[in-house]
Amino acid sequence: MDFDLPDDARFAPAPAEVVVFDLGNVLIRWQPELAVAAALGAEAAREFVHHDQFDFFAWNLDNDAGRDLDGAVQWVQEHHPELAPAAQAYVDHFEASLSPIEGSISLLKELQAADIPLVALTNWSAPLFQKAVERYDFLDIFEDIVVSGEEGVVKPDPEIWEVLAERTDHLAGLEDFLFIDDSLPNVQSAVVAGLDAVQFTSPEELRQDLVVRGFPVRVAA
Repeated sequence: MDFDLPDDARFAPAPAEVVVFDLGNVLIRWQPELAVAAALGAEAAREFVHHDQFDFFAWNLDNDAGRDLDGAVQWVQEHHPELAPAAQAYVDHFEASLSPIEGSISLLKELQAADIPLVALTNWSAPLFQKAVERYDFLDIFEDIVVSGEEGVVKPDPEIWEVLAERTDHLAGLEDFLFIDDSLPNVQSAVVAGLDAVQFTSPEELRQDLVVRGFPVRVAA
C-alpha cells in the first residue's frame, strides 16, 4: 500500500541512537578569568589568561590530559613565577568560572524525556571536574561521562573515540552517535571517526540541528 508523506518528512533522516554532549561551553559555560578574579581581581585574571609569554589554554589542556594540579601550579612557578599566585587561584576558585547554559540543559532534559541515550565526552581535569559534579545535578542524566583527565587523552586526539567506543559499545556503534561540541577541530575529529557531529554555537541553533535530524524536541516558535 502506498502512503502519501509530507514533503518535509519523506526524506527526513532517522535520528541517531545516542547523543554525546561536550560539557564545557555547551552545557556549562566556562570563563576561566572569573576563577582568578575571585581571588586576585580582574587585572590579574586578564594577565593570567591572556599573557604574551604564557599560553593558558595549552597549560589547561595539559591539565585536561591528566596532569595533577599540584604539578600544574608547580610548572607555572618554575616557568612564570610571577603568575604562580594566579595559577593557584584558578585551581582554588575554579567553581567561579562555571555557570549553566540553561537553554542547552532544557534540550538535554527533552532528550532524556524521549528516552534518548545520553553520554558526555569532555576535556576536563579530573579533580576539577568533581567540582562540576558537586554543583550540577543535571550531570546525573548521563548514562556515562568520559572525562579526558581520567583517560589521559584529550579531544581531538583520535584515541578519544576508541575510549568512547569501548565505554558505550552496549548502546550502539559510533556511526549511530550524534556528537555536539563547541570546538570545530573536535567536531571534525568526530566526523573522521564516523560519528555525525554538529558544532555548538547556541542552544537555539542546536535545537534546530536536532529538529532537522529528527529528534523529538520542541520546535522553536
